[in-house]
Amino acid sequence: MITWALEVEYDGTSFMGWQRQKHGLAIQQVVEEAAAKICGETMPQATASGRTDAGVHALGQVVQIDLPDFPPHRIREALNYHMKPHPVVVLRAGLAPAGWNARFSAISRTYRYVISNRAAFPAVEAGRVWHVKQRLDEAAMQRAANLLLGHHDFSSFRASACQAKSPMRTLDELTITRQEERLIVHAKARSFLHHQVRNMVGSLKMVGEGRWPESRVGDVLEAKNRAVAGPTAPPEGLYLVSIGYETDLLLT
Repeated sequence: MITWALEVEYDGTSFMGWQRQKHGLAIQQVVEEAAAKICGETMPQATASGRTDAGVHALGQVVQIDLPDFPPHRIREALNYHMKPHPVVVLRAGLAPAGWNARFSAISRTYRYVISNRAAFPAVEAGRVWHVKQRLDEAAMQRAANLLLGHHDFSSFRASACQAKSPMRTLDELTITRQEERLIVHAKARSFLHHQVRNMVGSLKMVGEGRWPESRVGDVLEAKNRAVAGPTAPPEGLYLVSIGYETDLLLT
């Protein structure tokens, strides 16, 4: 067996999240059970770059797992065959660099949050966007988002169940753009606190609706108190887009 790096895409709607759970199906379980089919029924452990929550999707989750020494396309095709009919697929696969770890070697994580900003319910995108009927002011949201950039104590945007040792994080990018009736929130950092992106989006929505002045987001940040921040945006609008590493993964 050798260590592989996999780029994985999934629709998180029907899952309990990435990590195995006692009750309900998780993406990790789907990947590991498929891997066991090509490992002589010995089930390897799959380690992800980040543990997405229930209902959260991924376009480029990176997974570390020990598998046989097959050509990359055979690894991809075999896993995808055995993961059917679950909405989980391996996009690319490659040998992991020496000493590489999917989680701890990551130097950046990029997330996207999608808001459907129209009066009508998004029938086609249900479960994949947050539906907000009221027209949002994306320019005001962007000005408020700029107050969160840089190195800060993000306790106000941290879930109560967050297990991180420190609330200090460096937010490198936070942009809000409109694409007709959709708002796209783009966030990039080395790492995020539990629910940080969803909590930031929830507060920015308050600004976009005109319920908060832009400056209040800065006040919330300084308060270091989750109770003063906005609501947690629902999971269905969140996507893990990509993971960055110092050493490029040679995936095919």
